[in-house]
Formats: sequence, C-alpha cells, structure tokens
Amino acid sequence: MIQKFIILLIPLFMAACSSDKPKGRTEAEVLFKEAEDLVKSERYILATEKLNTIKTQHPYSFYATPAELLQADVLYMQESFVESAAAYLLFRDFHPKHEKIAYVIFKIAESFYKQIPDTIDRDLEPAIEAIKYYDEVIQKYSDSSYKKDAEKKINKAKDMLRDKDLYIADFYFKTKQYSPARYWYLDILENHKDEKTRKHAMARTIMATFQLKEWQPCLDYIEKFYQLVDKESHSEIKSIKNDCKSKI
Repeated sequence: MIQKFIILLIPLFMAACSSDKPKGRTEAEVLFKEAEDLVKSERYILATEKLNTIKTQHPYSFYATPAELLQADVLYMQESFVESAAAYLLFRDFHPKHEKIAYVIFKIAESFYKQIPDTIDRDLEPAIEAIKYYDEVIQKYSDSSYKKDAEKKINKAKDMLRDKDLYIADFYFKTKQYSPARYWYLDILENHKDEKTRKHAMARTIMATFQLKEWQPCLDYIEKFYQLVDKESHSEIKSIKNDCKSKI
C-alpha cells in the first residue's frame, strides 16, 4: 500500500520540481537564471557549473557576457580574491565599453584591497594595485556611487605603504646603514604627504647625510629643511651645521 502511495507521489514531486525551474526563451537564459538563484542561496559550486555550461555550450548567446561577470562575482564571494581580480581584469579587457565597467574596475580594486595583509612587514604589492584601480574609478567615473568608498580605501592603503616605508627607513638608520636610510627618507618625502612623517624624514635625512660625512650636501639639506622640521630637532641640527662648516 505504501509503495503504491509513493509511486503515485513521484509524478507530483517531479512536477513540483519542474515548476520551480526558471523559465526562459533559450537554454542559456534558463541556465543563467538558475545560476543567479544558486548564487543567492550561496551554492557557488553549482552556480559555477551552470555558468561554465553557458561558456562552453552557448558562447555566442546574449547571456555569455553576463555569465562571465557573474562568474567573477562568484569568485569574489568565495573570497578567492587573486582569481576574482584576474577574472574582472579579463572581463575589462574583453568588454571595455560594457555598461557596468565602472563596477568592474571597482571590483578589481576591491579584489586587490582584500589581499592586503594585516601587518606592514609583509608584501604590500596588493595595496599598490588597489590604489591604481581605485584611482581609475575616481578619475574616469567620478559620478559613480563607488567614488567615496574608493577615496576612503585609497587613504587606508596609502597609510599602510607610508608606515612600511617609514619602518624600513628607520630600520636602516637604527642599524647605522645611513646610505639606504637616506634613500628611503628621500623617497618618503617624494611620495607621502603626512606632515608628521615628512618632518621626521627631513630631520633624519640631515642626520644620515652627516653620518655619511658628506658635509656640503648636509648643509644643503639643512638649508632646505631646517624651517620645516619640528623645533625639538633644531638644536641638534644647529650642532650638525656647525660641525659640517668646520669640516669644509
């Protein structure tokens, strides 16, 4: 009896399942809608399978391009940020005039931003890449809704790069490697705008040059930076100035 009841239920169950399937004029449209539904329910592996089917079996359909973008989004949602950056970049290269290109470039930046490590003692190359693409959003799509977020994240990424440059410069100075220390302090002055950091770099540039016994360049730096550094450094710099003059 139970078996007969189950047999009767099977067609009903199959009909219910088929009614849940998205409708579309083409197989590609159905596959894409199915992928969208799977993404909403965070079933990313199954969604990727649907999108791959569109790519392999319907490469010239209307839904081939949206499927490419959704696939990049899925990678981002899965926190596969290296792969999502590559996918968004590929999409931008193949579809530079796409209506969502501002979004795509913003997501490239976001993918790199998500790769930035928590501490400055690790590779910060993703921060440089993130800044580049956030800046592209600001410069090319200043009226987009992504501009404000891009500006905020550029500042955060630049802060990390500044702190790392300062860490490296101070390390060389403290270990009495004055030539590379001066190189990094001058690089900081060229690339960073934070006033406190710049004042520190100016004073240390003078001190490093003095330790290198380059008397005239040291005097030149004093002439250039003396009025700009913190007053706490003035007495030491005056002493350095007198020593340099006595050596020439």
